[in-house]
Amino acid sequence: MDISSPKDNAADNTGKVPVTEYTACAASALVNGEVTLKIGETALTVTALFDVASISFAEINGLKHTDNTVTVNADSGDYEFTRLGSWCKPFYDSLYEAYNKAVLRSLFIKGSPILTANGETGYKENGETVSVKATIHIYENNVTALPPDLTARRVPLCFVTGLDKGDYELTLHLNTGELYSYAKLGYDTYPFAEEIEKQIRKLREGALAAVKDIDPSLTVAQASQLAKLMPQGAAVPLGRLAKIAPSFVASLENKIAATRAAESYTAFKEMCDPLQIYVGFRKNEVTAEVAEEETPAEPYLLWLIAPSPCGRYAAVEFAEADSATFVYSTNGSFTAFAEQLNRALEAIDFKREAIRLSDEKLQRPENADYYMAAKRTAALRFVRSNFVGRVIHSGMEAWKNKIQELWSYA
Repeated sequence: MDISSPKDNAADNTGKVPVTEYTACAASALVNGEVTLKIGETALTVTALFDVASISFAEINGLKHTDNTVTVNADSGDYEFTRLGSWCKPFYDSLYEAYNKAVLRSLFIKGSPILTANGETGYKENGETVSVKATIHIYENNVTALPPDLTARRVPLCFVTGLDKGDYELTLHLNTGELYSYAKLGYDTYPFAEEIEKQIRKLREGALAAVKDIDPSLTVAQASQLAKLMPQGAAVPLGRLAKIAPSFVASLENKIAATRAAESYTAFKEMCDPLQIYVGFRKNEVTAEVAEEETPAEPYLLWLIAPSPCGRYAAVEFAEADSATFVYSTNGSFTAFAEQLNRALEAIDFKREAIRLSDEKLQRPENADYYMAAKRTAALRFVRSNFVGRVIHSGMEAWKNKIQELWSYA
């Protein structure tokens, strides 16, 4: 017998969208029997007569729909919902939509997609190959695939170094070695590829404008090379920048000298090879919302990645109001670590908490977005797994001693 009886709760005086309540039969380790199901912004609430479970979207690892059953795979176990009758598919669709909204929030994606298509997406990350059906969105700076599980991926177009177009498939190559493909798009294949190319060109033009803003004296050739080297201001070793344009390095150093990181930068140049220090920048955009509240004190966010003399560790410094320096193991390659850090920072919109929170703190409700992002971003997991410690700026000598102590950590 169909026991489902969906009903819409009345909207409250805040004008929020009403929540649809479904009735079903549940089977799980926590809640069983006849239950009501409510889909909220951050969780699915399952309520029985004497038991209740709130399954946050952050802990959901997959959704599955068969003819008469919806299964939710979560960190806390599997939840199986049956006896939804004709409301089985509508319930799944509503849950999938709410789940996707949470995934998009966790990947720091705002606004509406420029183009949406349905097809298959595949990727190769760290030796793992995956292929799934998904809804795929193109935004101004990324392509995001949204299957109903942990294989959702946000691909930053600024790090794309190659694009292969087949008859019915498009593959993007990233500078970190990752491969992402999109296939079975049907009539959307051509406009999909065309839109990605258009957005990549716009990002390249933006990068060109950004480096010229830093150093207006750049020649056409210098600006072009720097824009290709520093998409979205990604950190690059000073030695490579100096070979292209010494004046650009001088301009960056002048900007660093005017920030809180001035002393740290001077110390790093004494503690390691200055040419190996990575410097990155990101322009702080002043949106209408920010302008109404508070204009950023600095027009640029600058950050440094300094290698230990042996190359086994790295110190990461942000030239803003942070009170600490982050130290990481490089896992054997300082260059590879720096590229992964660039990738991770872009993925989390430079929310630095996500790269150094403990696993325990990451799983707290207030950090749900970071937790979801880490599950879906290999670079973020890599950086987090290599976190060694943070060094408070409590005096230059004490700071240097602690950095050197961690750099020689065994």
